[in-house]
Amino acid sequence: MIWEKTKERLKDALTENVYALWIEPLECVQVQADALFLASPDRYFNAYISQHYLGLIEEKIKECGASARKVVLCEKEAKPLPVKLAKGQMRLPSVPENTTRLRALHPRYTFDEFMVGDCNILAHSACRSISVSEDLVGPCLYINSGTGLGKSHLTHAVAHKIIADSPMTRLHYVTAQQFASEMVRGIQSNTMDQFKRKYHDNCDILLVEDVHSLTGKKKTQEELNELLDTLVKSGRRVILTANSAPRDLVGIDDEFRSRMSAGLVTSIKPPDIDTRLRIVSRKAVQHQLVLEERYVDYLAQHIRGDIRKVESALIALRAKASLRKGDIDLDLVREVVSSVVGHQQVLTSAMIGDLVGSQFKVSVKDMQSRSRKKVVTFPRQVAMYLSRKYTDESLADIGRNFNRDHSTVLHAIKVVTNLTNRDTSVNAQLNLLSDKVKQL
Repeated sequence: MIWEKTKERLKDALTENVYALWIEPLECVQVQADALFLASPDRYFNAYISQHYLGLIEEKIKECGASARKVVLCEKEAKPLPVKLAKGQMRLPSVPENTTRLRALHPRYTFDEFMVGDCNILAHSACRSISVSEDLVGPCLYINSGTGLGKSHLTHAVAHKIIADSPMTRLHYVTAQQFASEMVRGIQSNTMDQFKRKYHDNCDILLVEDVHSLTGKKKTQEELNELLDTLVKSGRRVILTANSAPRDLVGIDDEFRSRMSAGLVTSIKPPDIDTRLRIVSRKAVQHQLVLEERYVDYLAQHIRGDIRKVESALIALRAKASLRKGDIDLDLVREVVSSVVGHQQVLTSAMIGDLVGSQFKVSVKDMQSRSRKKVVTFPRQVAMYLSRKYTDESLADIGRNFNRDHSTVLHAIKVVTNLTNRDTSVNAQLNLLSDKVKQL
């Protein structure tokens, strides 16, 4: 049989342990005129064979007198046994040590599960690019945002993508605190050479979270700065995350700050109302909750910023609903939201309309009327302008509150903007009203 003859030739061409662990487990499952199908233990095994031995295998097949055949690798259930090394470490021969170090990856933190909106589209695109080795953003990416806005989701998604598509990539994913602790252990145990080899020589992509935690740790900053320089200059990839932009980090060495800023620096903003609606809807499905549209809207309107609060609210909603035989009503939704975010009320165009009307001594009913008197139109335009500035409501929603369409709202915003730029008294009025809106 062609595969048995090929294996004999491969046995002569490879060392005994390499042959035993990389060739012997391969099983010929099908022979076609133009292809030989070999089953291997898993996709990681396939990736390594493809990278290191596929050319040699095809060469030996030709030497056996077979017509040109390509080798197709597929998977089987069996797994190769690793070789036990002297110190009890388990590693396959020919695989570089310390190939990968990962934090535990959240199974749902993938690109498919990430909700893209105006608030995060650049960070998402940059991470996508780095995960597939596209040279669109350069080798270094710095992402900053507040808590619960998606930094970890994106870095986990990068790791998931690389592991799935290029499992032999040497990926190190650590928090800045873990990196610092590992460096300290290296200094204490006099093994810094091993530490440097691991990150400088055996790393294709480095992901470091929470760089802001290195505040005041000058030695760790110097070490990480040197590592970033080595990786970036050699064309390898780096992703850093923090809670602030590099320029705003406190207690960070200027050279390290400059190095972090050398690539693309992008931020993730709190999601807008449309993105929050999609997040609530998706997470409700994940938690097997059937929510009416008005409840989804209520949750999206009242839970802002930290996306983890949405998850917390839905978990609580599901638990409380189960005690009520699955019944969900607005009172229950309000109760859950109140327990998650407190009694903070969401600013609406209706609230702003009431405030502006009281300041200009005009009723909301008058502003909703068809009157074109200046004493009515100007307050109405100001209320529309402030509603657009301080709420997440759409132009259509704002217009509906004042009995107008979205084009009228756009016109009002343009009129008030021009007036504030030209008329200092109007600008002063707007500043005073803005302060009052912020106190609502």
